Amino acid sequence: MADYRTDDGVRVERRGGAGKIIAIILGLALLIVALLFLTGFWSADVKEGALPDVDVSAKGGALPSVDVDSKEVVVGTKKTEIDVPKVTTEKESVDVPVVGVKDNGEK
Repeated sequence: MADYRTDDGVRVERRGGAGKIIAIILGLALLIVALLFLTGFWSADVKEGALPDVDVSAKGGALPSVDVDSKEVVVGTKKTEIDVPKVTTEKESVDVPVVGVKDNGEK
């Protein structure tokens, strides 16, 4: 990390990006290795080797038996009298304001 001041007294801190540089170098190295294998310049010829023999056997299981007692939910309706307000409307004559546009030539 570099630390210095400019001519007008402003402190400037400069941090190095070592992690970023290492990641770029590793990425480039992997790209070069992949290109060498893809073009046939490098080749890997494995002479011997085998996967291990594995014997897997399993016996089927069973779910446990469970006795569950639950409540029953009952949904329905019943007749009940309640007070319900009634709203009515009436016609009545009132004066309302009117807005219009009058042309200069009209009378």
